[in-house]
Amino acid sequence: MNKIKATVKQFKNIGLLSIILLTTLYSCVPTLEVMQENKEVPEQFKNQATDTVNTAKVKWNDYFTDVYLSALIEEALKNNQELNITLQEVEIARNEVRAKKGEYLPFVDVRGGAEVEKVGRYTSQGASDANNDIRPGEEFPEPLGNYGIGLEARWELDIWKKLRNAKKAAYKRYISSVEGKNFLVTNLIAEIANSYYELLTLDNQLSIVQENIKIQSNALEIVRLQKVAARVTQLAVTRFEAEVLHTKSLQFDIQQKITETENKINFLVGRYPQPIERSSESFYDLIPDQLLVGVPAQLLDNRPDIREAELELEAAKLDIKVAKARFYPSVGISAGVGFDAFKPSLLLKTPESIFYSLVGDIAGPLINRNEIKALYFNASAKQIQAVYNYERTVLNAYLEVANQLSNISNLEQSFNLKSKKVDALTQSINISNILFKSARADYMEVLLTQRDALESKFELVETKKEQMNAMVNMYRALGGGWN
Repeated sequence: MNKIKATVKQFKNIGLLSIILLTTLYSCVPTLEVMQENKEVPEQFKNQATDTVNTAKVKWNDYFTDVYLSALIEEALKNNQELNITLQEVEIARNEVRAKKGEYLPFVDVRGGAEVEKVGRYTSQGASDANNDIRPGEEFPEPLGNYGIGLEARWELDIWKKLRNAKKAAYKRYISSVEGKNFLVTNLIAEIANSYYELLTLDNQLSIVQENIKIQSNALEIVRLQKVAARVTQLAVTRFEAEVLHTKSLQFDIQQKITETENKINFLVGRYPQPIERSSESFYDLIPDQLLVGVPAQLLDNRPDIREAELELEAAKLDIKVAKARFYPSVGISAGVGFDAFKPSLLLKTPESIFYSLVGDIAGPLINRNEIKALYFNASAKQIQAVYNYERTVLNAYLEVANQLSNISNLEQSFNLKSKKVDALTQSINISNILFKSARADYMEVLLTQRDALESKFELVETKKEQMNAMVNMYRALGGGWN
């Protein structure tokens, strides 16, 4: 026992001297400054009060009240392939944390083995075996066997926190992958909602076209009667026929767009083509919700992409510490204990068959450290990249909200004016027909009035869609949907 204590003490003394020596040799490690990110944002959005009430806190199923849209979103959150792929990436990142955690814990293995060896008589080992008896009158058997079983342990002492910092960096990236998944959820919900409102828009445009076909067909019949009465020429009839045919062709273009939009939604939901249930009749009556944008500083907490960039930045800072620790020597301990014997019958005969070992080592690169330096400088460059990426993400988030605030305000005024324009042109169709019948207006005025009315109704529907999309995009820009 005293002999073991003395050996351990010697081991500690030698290890301490080695660490001091190698640390002195590695005192000239390059020092790189870690770039700090700028987290300052304006105190408030333009023309907005500094109220901290924020629509981003509203859950998506409370924000979108259309039952058909809610059903589509709920199904997409279960079946969307891209989202499910991302969930597996999150699981991979979690396993990376588990692997890094295991690196700084001791490794213990169970070893068992058997071998047979025949050495030459005129070798040092053969001569030694021949001159040493196991017991008086008993020689070593030939060939010589070796049977063993035992435990082996290895442990790298993480005195520079290289392994611990690597584990922390992996954990930051795991949490970052979770935020990346949340950002994907936010975008997925917004994309489905925008596509749904696009579908409602196309339905209403198709209805407008079909209504206009009836109006133009009635006008065509009037022109034909006037042609019989010699009040107009064949040119007028031909022009009216061409206009009706043009309008009829529009409905097939719209029907194709409806099919493509339905299939886009089906793809996002993760299913093969099928009809999309929806309620298009009340599209004009949809009123965008009152949006409360809060203050810009809340974007740092609400936007998953900002939190993802921040966590990637923290991981990059830890990577610099890990890369710097590679310049310093690594200290390891290995130990073993078990039984060894040349016969199975002697394997458990103690204490003769018992073996144990305790080894400490310290090692580090002395010459040609270019690879370590390159990894260190790369880690620094990636950290600077992460700073710029974080600041860019914050700036982009602020601008997205600012743009949507302006967009919502302008679209509201535009929709009101276009509604008045549609009303005026709808009345002008009746007026032009009356004037045409009394020969106080020519057929071109009737045609142009009908065409302008059709285009104005299309524009009004498009503006309503843009209003609803602005509501969706603002919700996404504020960071809503993932919670």
